Amino acid sequence: MLKGVLFDLDGTLLDTHDLLLATFRFAVREVLGEAGEAIPDEVLMAKVGQPLVTQMWDFTDDEATHDELVRAYREHNALIHDDMVRAFPGAAQTLSALRDAGLRLGVVTSKRHEPALHGLSLFGLDGFFGCLVGADDWPEHKPQPGPVTRGCELLGIDAHSCAYVGDSPFDMQAGGGAGCLTVAARWGMFPAEVLEEQHPHLRCDALADLPALLLGDR
Repeated sequence: MLKGVLFDLDGTLLDTHDLLLATFRFAVREVLGEAGEAIPDEVLMAKVGQPLVTQMWDFTDDEATHDELVRAYREHNALIHDDMVRAFPGAAQTLSALRDAGLRLGVVTSKRHEPALHGLSLFGLDGFFGCLVGADDWPEHKPQPGPVTRGCELLGIDAHSCAYVGDSPFDMQAGGGAGCLTVAARWGMFPAEVLEEQHPHLRCDALADLPALLLGDR
């Protein structure tokens, strides 16, 4: 019996693809110069869904350069975030339907807590959630199951009675590892075939379709 739903944030609740790509592109160009310019978009976005500090190691082996990439990214992202981020269509209605059905809702994201909460609040979504687990709230990160397990604990439910909805393979790995029902958000950043490799329990093509998928005749 489903008692709760945990959501990823970027690419699942919020449409941040263009924002993230623009920010990555700025950071690698600013710090790495011509070498950064040559990095393909698909490489820049390959590990979206993991913490930023993890992603930046793909572009350098030097700690000082890594830290500079993180700094440049965060500063630029803060400048352009509010103008570029969007909520996916039907986000508020979907969350309202799930909450009204008695499900407990939460967010487990690889973004830090404060900027994640800010993004949700821009669209009035923050009030739907009983917990938010960010990258700075738990020592373990997706694809490890720890943050999803923590989200279930904060909601007061067993992982086996909770769904985890996400658009990245790291979400499917973390949710499955925690024992949750995994739902592949095929409206997000990763191709359906990439998600399918993780053998999700359920698949959904649009956020607005999620209540019908999870609630059925309930």
